[in-house]
Amino acid sequence: MQPLELTFLSGADVERLALADDEILAAVEDGLRAQGTGRARIEPRVHLEPGPAVRGHFNVLRGYLEPLQLAGVKVVGDYLDNHELGLPSELGLLVLLDARTGAPVAVVEASALTAMRTGALTAIGARHLARRDSRVLGHVGARGTAYWNVRLLDRLFDFAEIRVHSRRRESRESFARRLEADLGKPVRVTESWEDCLRGADIMVEASRLERPEPKLETRWVEPGCLVIPYGTMSAVELTLTDVMDKIVVDDWGQCRTGQFGALREHVDTGRLGEQNLHAELCQIVVGDRPGRESDDERILFWHRGLSLSDIALGHALLEKARRAGVGRTLDLA
Repeated sequence: MQPLELTFLSGADVERLALADDEILAAVEDGLRAQGTGRARIEPRVHLEPGPAVRGHFNVLRGYLEPLQLAGVKVVGDYLDNHELGLPSELGLLVLLDARTGAPVAVVEASALTAMRTGALTAIGARHLARRDSRVLGHVGARGTAYWNVRLLDRLFDFAEIRVHSRRRESRESFARRLEADLGKPVRVTESWEDCLRGADIMVEASRLERPEPKLETRWVEPGCLVIPYGTMSAVELTLTDVMDKIVVDDWGQCRTGQFGALREHVDTGRLGEQNLHAELCQIVVGDRPGRESDDERILFWHRGLSLSDIALGHALLEKARRAGVGRTLDLA
């Protein structure tokens, strides 16, 4: 009988493995390619809300990647007040399973993984949808995923100017200093959403609002701009979709349902639907739909986060861990 065992990768293990930028981007793009060629399955994410006294909820993401013969389930908490306890706002675990037998393969601490795969999806979207000569990035939000957004976007565009903003002064200052140290270039801390975003070639909204509030104004979006909003609570005006030449999502099945997301009200009120959706990102990656076609297009890319990205990146971590002898083997029998 084949032994039943799995590999456990802790947060320290993930940090020790230190996936390079190109390794992260390649893994996530492989997941998109499988999605675009029909060799993957995504189940729409579901949520668990403990109750009104708790300012947070759990996201449950499920998927299957045929090229890897892996299924995966990730449970990640999204808690507004974790910073007061010195904890990341997003904590979770990814379980990888052999799709041929159902046997557990690995359990991976998912905080850093979630941040990396989110940043990679932001960057890959921008690679296809932003102007090639984009020089200014405006980024609102300093939560865990924010760092990898900026780092991987700068990897692709080498910005002349990076602006950041977040609700708490201390978080935006420390965020900027970390980026400066790692990117080797100045990062400008701004005092308002408008100072951060207006005039930027690429606008990223990764805020953490308690309730929907239109803080990103449609009039700031100039011709040629790429807007990437993905906050849990909407921070954009309802008119934002009206000015867009193209709207792209990561997976329409999960974008059109559920109670959270940057364009939730746009979908619920009919402002965004199949009639004006240009493409899923995977269709652009595999060449079935065009990305940016002119320098003056206004384009919006809304991603909710793909279970396939979690599985693909989890597999990349697991393979590197096996080569490096990192992680712990746990017997299940």
